[in-house]
Amino acid sequence: MSGVRLFLSALLLVTTHAAADLAHWPRQSSPFPIDSGEEARLDGIIAGMSLSDKVGQVIMGEIQYTSPKDVKRYRLGAVLNGGGSFPDKERHASAADWLTLADAYYQASVDRDDGRPVIPVIWGTDAVHGHNNVFGATLFPHNIGLGATADSELLRLIGAATAREVAATGIYWNFAPTIAVPRNDRWGRTYEGYSEHPELVAELGAALIEGMQGAVGRDFMAPGKVLATAKHFLGDGGTRDGVDQGRTWASEEELVRIHAAGYRTALKSGAQTVMASFSSWNGVKMHANPYLLQDALKGAMGFDGFVLGDWDAHSQIPGCKPHNCPEALNAGVDMYMAPKRWKRLHRNLLRQARNGEITIARLDDAVRRILRVKLRAGLLDAPPPSQRPVASGNEGDAVSRSGWIGHPDHRALARSAVRQSLVLLKNEGRVLPIAPKSRVLVAGAAASNVPNQLGGWSMTWQGDDIGNPDFPGATSILDGVRAAVQGGGGTMLFRQFAEVPGGQEEPLPDVALLVYGEEPYAEYEGDVETLEFGPRDKSHLQAAGRLQAAGVPVVSVLLNGRPLAVVNEIAASDAFVVAWLPGSEGAGVADVLIARANGEPHFDFRGRLPFSWPGSPDQAELNQGDEPYEPAFPFGFGLRYERAR
Repeated sequence: MSGVRLFLSALLLVTTHAAADLAHWPRQSSPFPIDSGEEARLDGIIAGMSLSDKVGQVIMGEIQYTSPKDVKRYRLGAVLNGGGSFPDKERHASAADWLTLADAYYQASVDRDDGRPVIPVIWGTDAVHGHNNVFGATLFPHNIGLGATADSELLRLIGAATAREVAATGIYWNFAPTIAVPRNDRWGRTYEGYSEHPELVAELGAALIEGMQGAVGRDFMAPGKVLATAKHFLGDGGTRDGVDQGRTWASEEELVRIHAAGYRTALKSGAQTVMASFSSWNGVKMHANPYLLQDALKGAMGFDGFVLGDWDAHSQIPGCKPHNCPEALNAGVDMYMAPKRWKRLHRNLLRQARNGEITIARLDDAVRRILRVKLRAGLLDAPPPSQRPVASGNEGDAVSRSGWIGHPDHRALARSAVRQSLVLLKNEGRVLPIAPKSRVLVAGAAASNVPNQLGGWSMTWQGDDIGNPDFPGATSILDGVRAAVQGGGGTMLFRQFAEVPGGQEEPLPDVALLVYGEEPYAEYEGDVETLEFGPRDKSHLQAAGRLQAAGVPVVSVLLNGRPLAVVNEIAASDAFVVAWLPGSEGAGVADVLIARANGEPHFDFRGRLPFSWPGSPDQAELNQGDEPYEPAFPFGFGLRYERAR
């Protein structure tokens, strides 16, 4: 090891342990009892592995840069598909195409005749609101909308439905849920968090994990279940100014009380993988933090699964590069996510294990943790993905091959989630619900544009360069309103904001439904300077003003991935609805907004704000318990129809 690297490693250790106190951390143990038989089996596998095999197990490559032949040659432990990555680069690849590639990776990983242990590869994916990389899949509301439901049983059902669609493509590991606690809403990943409130995050995250992988001791990794991932450890929601991959400055007490709350329950629910964060805590990158990864997570909290790195995040450690970073493994990262440069990383790790920069004990510990998870999940002994129950149609309530993708039951569940997530901030004059026999104007391109209601992580990483045809079976908000109004004997018009009707040529509508919101974004591309909405385009406000001046009641529906300063928009609306990012089942919005023939609502509003709502663009750091606490609408706010009657 070079003198510079030795100095940096020592500095990291000293900085990390400064003022640290494990007394702050919850003491808990793995929910899986120690199984001496399993551990003995792991001993035998590890004893039979070559050093190169061990290094291969701690590396994950991306499918565009990692062929089945590569998996066989380097004995890689895992592969992943990043956002917008598909088999043969075909975004409309079928479930069968995904399954064929999963089989190819599996067969390559088990094909060996040298007497060394056979260890199947595991494939991971970012199915963060449904199986969002797969053509025709059901996409649920993003986590911020699910946080508004505050319904843990709903989250279990969504976890289970997502798992079935993921398993149907031969993938058995999902990089979800995000259990960050966003504290500054400028952060581009705010919508990936359930709430600003750590206890709500802890409750919902644990429920989704149980739904996705089954409950420990009951149906863990039963047919149709996949491994979940608790991410990103730790403090990613608390970075200064909400900068993605940024710096979290907090006391250890605050770090544990707020940001570790979700991990306490996630580990109790049996989470077997934890993804480390890009961010740092008090100046030390998480991927280089042995105190938090080893002492706190694996020690005090009893985590005996494995820690996965994020996308080349190890390269942000001082002195590291994507292909050269022993510091991450030494700090407690068990598997590198090294999408492109994994071959050079493999060579360097092999050299570093031989020369002592990485100890064999630490390497063996990482390998044991990875193998333990594969063994617990039944993956060491599983047949090829296409022969497993969900993909082959051999599970109890058999569905034809790939029939789980976009299954009607899943779409119905997603539509229910949309209904339960909507938050009503204003309803003057009881404008809502809208009588179905009305003449209803729907205005705004977002009403008919499915990608606008999906947000990021939808077919592509940023949720851009896509259109309605990329989401067969999905319904837009416009689709839902049209069906409800025309089915009830009313008339529906659709216009852009600049084309709202009026005057003698076209009669005025009885009510106007304006749909607008943020454009899709993901991660750091979504970081913003302020919470002002639409600083350059005010056409929605101009349309609202013209309609109200003509005596037409205005209902605004906001599509958003974070709380936004919309004081003017609320003032220009008779009713204001926060719809978040509802996913593929936009018709669920109309289920709540359009009444029955007798004027009674089909469904009442149930959503409550999971984040405090700002009154000005500079209120990005606004959380319940802060002093002063002056939101436009407080955490937990949400009107109901029944209250107004």
